[in-house]
Amino acid sequence: MSDETEDTGADTSVSEAARHASKMAKKKAARDKIMATKEGEKGLIIVNTGAGKGKSSAAFGMIMRCIAHQMPCAVVQFIKGAWSTGERTLIETHFSDLCQFYAMGEGFTWETQDKARDIAAAGAAWEKAKELIRDPRNTMVLLDEINIALRYDYIPLADVLEFLATEKPPMTHVVLTGRNAAEGLIELADLVTEMTLVKHPFRSGVKGQKGVEF
Repeated sequence: MSDETEDTGADTSVSEAARHASKMAKKKAARDKIMATKEGEKGLIIVNTGAGKGKSSAAFGMIMRCIAHQMPCAVVQFIKGAWSTGERTLIETHFSDLCQFYAMGEGFTWETQDKARDIAAAGAAWEKAKELIRDPRNTMVLLDEINIALRYDYIPLADVLEFLATEKPPMTHVVLTGRNAAEGLIELADLVTEMTLVKHPFRSGVKGQKGVEF
């Protein structure tokens, strides 16, 4: 009796394995068929937005991929700049030959309390951004927190949209981060990700911490 039970169990296990293998084979065939139609490449306009954490972190992940592949890239920070961050320290210390880094912001608007100064800083950052995007050597250019500058009208949205649509080199990727991305930018973009806030330690009295937020 025990031998029969063991044989039945073995047969069931083999049957389940076969069904799984057949199911995965069909999925692979369908996936391969889809992938066969995806042969083109282009420089993408990528937007990371939303109230959730991780917009800049995800963008810097792509910058690190470019660095790992020996692909020149650049970063322009539109808000951050008044303080040190882990990303900036790492790139400037170890990868400055592959990634140009410009921290041109002067802090959040409630810290500077000077609109004219904020507008001037954002304008200078945008001019640097255009220079870096035009440079065909750069595979990717990250415009960190530019959406905040656009939201406060520190940079004309129309200028940014026109530049990206008409002057961005065909194979250059441009990544734009920050909350409240403008609808026009979302429409223009090739890839848009919205980070959703579910829970955040700040609401429980925990301040931003090194290695997590900066």
